[in-house]
Amino acid sequence: MAHVRKLLRDSLTTAVTGLATTGSNVYQSRVYPIAANKLPGLLVYSKEESVEYSTMGLPRIQERTVSFTVEMYVKGVSGYDNSLDQICAEIEEALYADITLGGNAANLMLRDFSAEFNGSGDQPVALATITVDVLYRVRENDPDTTI
Repeated sequence: MAHVRKLLRDSLTTAVTGLATTGSNVYQSRVYPIAANKLPGLLVYSKEESVEYSTMGLPRIQERTVSFTVEMYVKGVSGYDNSLDQICAEIEEALYADITLGGNAANLMLRDFSAEFNGSGDQPVALATITVDVLYRVRENDPDTTI
């Protein structure tokens, strides 16, 4: 069985696939850049996770918060801010339609937004990042099953 973190990443990826602006240009990777012909596009990945224990009896129950990054890439010669804001609105609407991500999460919260602009290359590329914190619960000896 898969770690709950993978299930959540897959559910989050599914939720943001098929949006009006980015369509099916959604990838679960941060190693290779998105090709120019796949823009606008999204990258979805997990960066960190914190763990707290909510019980003392064994096996203990863990409350985990995994932070997912959703990177948005657009290219062109103008209108970056508007394009990124539109994509953000679409992402937020998709995520808040099911904050349990298919029943695997206890809660989902948007934490932050940042943007960068790069003028090098034939067409400038803008990158925006949102961080989504997802809370879920597991037993310490069973990270594959939510409770």
